[in-house]
Amino acid sequence: MVLSQILGGAGLAAGVAVGALLAQDMLGSDALSGLPTGLFTLGSALAAFLVGRSTQRLGRRIGLAYGFMAGGAGALGVVVAAATGSIPLLLVSLLVYGAGSATNLQARYAGTDLAPADRRGFGASVAMVATTVGAVAGPNLIGPLGRLAEVWGVPALAGPFILAAAAYGAAGLVLFVLLRPDPYLLARRLATAAAAQADGPAASGPVPRVGTGAYVGAAVMVLTQIVMVAVMTMTPLHMRAHHHGLDAVGLVIGLHIGAMWLPSLVTGVLVDRLGRTPMVIAAGVTLLLAGAVGAAAPGDSLGLLILSLVLLGLGWNLGLVAGTALVVDATVPENRPRTQGTIDVLVALSGAGGGAMSSVVMTATSYQALALGGGILALLLIPVLLWARARHAVAA
Repeated sequence: MVLSQILGGAGLAAGVAVGALLAQDMLGSDALSGLPTGLFTLGSALAAFLVGRSTQRLGRRIGLAYGFMAGGAGALGVVVAAATGSIPLLLVSLLVYGAGSATNLQARYAGTDLAPADRRGFGASVAMVATTVGAVAGPNLIGPLGRLAEVWGVPALAGPFILAAAAYGAAGLVLFVLLRPDPYLLARRLATAAAAQADGPAASGPVPRVGTGAYVGAAVMVLTQIVMVAVMTMTPLHMRAHHHGLDAVGLVIGLHIGAMWLPSLVTGVLVDRLGRTPMVIAAGVTLLLAGAVGAAAPGDSLGLLILSLVLLGLGWNLGLVAGTALVVDATVPENRPRTQGTIDVLVALSGAGGGAMSSVVMTATSYQALALGGGILALLLIPVLLWARARHAVAA
């Protein structure tokens, strides 16, 4: 799993770093530059649904392997579209490319399948932190990959997608060959055996209901995804408008993605020890700080942009790890993959909406307004927690 996530992280970074810039060049419109993020997050929504359903029937190995391979095929399609100038192929390929993003995100659940209840945050974080290696390396290879692409007669901005095609394909192959025994299938067998030993309900009985915590976890992940995707998508355009080069864009996005994944081992432990609720509050506050710094940063200040995007990634990480633990706490093996897939569909659709609307908002107002608005939106996490507390009090 760790090896596949390192490869998957490299594939994930391509669309994040240069997708909006490639669309801007091919479509000739700033207002449509958020379309790639919208498309590949929409594609990731469909992939999350399919991966969740296939995992329920066939296990993590098959679902995750096929998801990564589909993402690699989509990345290859983007390269061909850029080389031929085909906008329809570009749009379809970006949609398929999103399967890799969804699969990379779904893999965190594999780390929780066999984890004890008090180690679920850490279990998710082990899978997530491995993404850091590839995700940080990918954007910082934008310059060399762009030059390689030009040597091959392909536009420079398509270079990172060449890496994505190879990385996603390799990640799928690694999982298909090496993820044995399948963690979800093993967890389901253990749960069935424990229930039978305790004279509990038979495995063929009604599937237990999903707990309230799953709804809270879903809301946390949806809100943090909207904020993160909206601001991240427009940052490369904001930087290019202020004459930052591709290497600077790669540095900012690489550090941002590193902040999304690298803190996972620490945040996972904190989620387990301090509890889910304090970490959700910390996520909201961190995203607000990210928005405030981004709004206050001059366009030519690389240092403040880095700080803003690092805080943005950290806030997203806190929300994702805490939200994932909440979902796993509120489910059982019989309903867990299906529920996880459905929630990740909502997360992906939220990201699609955030990515598509971010360009509209920035065109109508400014990058500063977009960043600050995202930070304020993150504060909705607090009413969600208050609602959950009220539901828990009523149930008690």
